[in-house]
Amino acid sequence: MRSTCVTMIPASSADSTPLPIKYQFNNAALLNEALTHKSYVNERKAANRRHNERFEFLGDAVLSLIISEYLAARYPELTEGALSKLKARLVSEVSLATAAKRLDLGARLRLGRGEELSGGREKSSLLADGLEALIAAVYLDGGLGAARIFTLDAFAEELQEIESLPTIPGGEDYKTRLQEWCQKHHEVLPRYMTVHETGPDHQKVFQVEVSVEQKVIGIGQGGSKKEAEQAAAKQALDQIER
Repeated sequence: MRSTCVTMIPASSADSTPLPIKYQFNNAALLNEALTHKSYVNERKAANRRHNERFEFLGDAVLSLIISEYLAARYPELTEGALSKLKARLVSEVSLATAAKRLDLGARLRLGRGEELSGGREKSSLLADGLEALIAAVYLDGGLGAARIFTLDAFAEELQEIESLPTIPGGEDYKTRLQEWCQKHHEVLPRYMTVHETGPDHQKVFQVEVSVEQKVIGIGQGGSKKEAEQAAAKQALDQIER
């Protein structure tokens, strides 16, 4: 796949500068359809014109697959619930619209006059739908591999934000998972005990053991008791799963 910019097919008042994406379309008709809003078609009443709603439908599914695949590979330790929370954050309208704005997608959309006058090029819903349609167009033109590269590049900043989070939403709750397992298999709660502390007051390191029925099943360290308990619960779960 060539890494070049693509010249978009703009509306009459839209910008014709290249869109900064690493994909070049072979079939310009797919790109044209992805950028055409239904308001543009409705005002012209041409039987051979197509708008991008069906591409939005397909793009939503392709985006969900790509993001799910990425998260499952990148965070193999997370539960289904935690992965679902991350995916929901990434495929939200806010996230899609933000990524679309970085691509200046609004300037390339074909809009009807009424939508144009009402500020359609800045509407989050239109931008999000337009990006989904564009993902579908890349998929149809170049296949899943091309769509994956395009999508992960478009969402690079959002993916980096997740990497920089102090804790992954849902991913840190090993204690809850261990508690649920203990109640199911032993009908008791796990017990945590701080067994060691080192370091000065402003930089303490805690070591915690977690036990079930007086048997230690995990040990963890952290800069706080809570962090150490989570680490101990994680080690216990790792051993249980093995």
